Amino acid sequence: MNYLDELVKTVEILRSPEGCQWDREQTHQTIRQNMLEEAYEAAEAIDENNLEHLKEELGDVLLQVVLHSQIAKDNHEFDIQDVAKMLNDKLIHRHPHVFGENKTTDTNVILQNWEKLKLEEKKERKRTLDGIPKLPALLKAMKISKKAVRAGFEWQNYQQLLDCFYSEIEEFKDAKTKEEKEDEFGDILFALVNVARWNEIDPEVALSKANQKFTKRFNKLEELCKKPLNELTFEEYDKYWKEAKKITKG
Repeated sequence: MNYLDELVKTVEILRSPEGCQWDREQTHQTIRQNMLEEAYEAAEAIDENNLEHLKEELGDVLLQVVLHSQIAKDNHEFDIQDVAKMLNDKLIHRHPHVFGENKTTDTNVILQNWEKLKLEEKKERKRTLDGIPKLPALLKAMKISKKAVRAGFEWQNYQQLLDCFYSEIEEFKDAKTKEEKEDEFGDILFALVNVARWNEIDPEVALSKANQKFTKRFNKLEELCKKPLNELTFEEYDKYWKEAKKITKG
């Protein structure tokens, strides 16, 4: 059985007059947030290395694709086959080293060609950083940084990058107003994203792991504490925190 075809048919029925009232009422705009939430839940499953959870969440992401396609079909705009064809054509066009004659295994060359081909497809995009979508700021900073580097905008060595990072910290320390501090803090974060990129670290993943680690340690601190947290002195907080770190290490 072709379950993909079955899924498309199920969603079509749900959107039909004999289907579900809620599904019939949805538009691209009303379920926009669902796409974001499902993608984040899939990413969380990847972070957890939970394959069963990932399988479920990928299904939820796929549902959003099929549902948006069915809404478009109902509006006589396009359908899931149009979506699949556009994607397939794009993949073939952007992989000449696989489907064409320009054979190469050099990842840097592949990425450079990818960007050139994207610009050819999006002829209205005249500048390197055009076309970057709305993303959480940390993800967008990394995407901006990578695209700039592919265009040749890169530090000559790692020390220059670190010097830039440290100089941003000094500028933050010298800032006087809240607006100046906010501006300089943003520069620190952007420079730090470049430090992550240089070290082949995904800053979003790194921060996600730090969030999980802090949450785990703070929860343990709360378990260890024998009185309300707002009654703790700094010394008590420090004591319980060190104990929680020791217990939750690894």
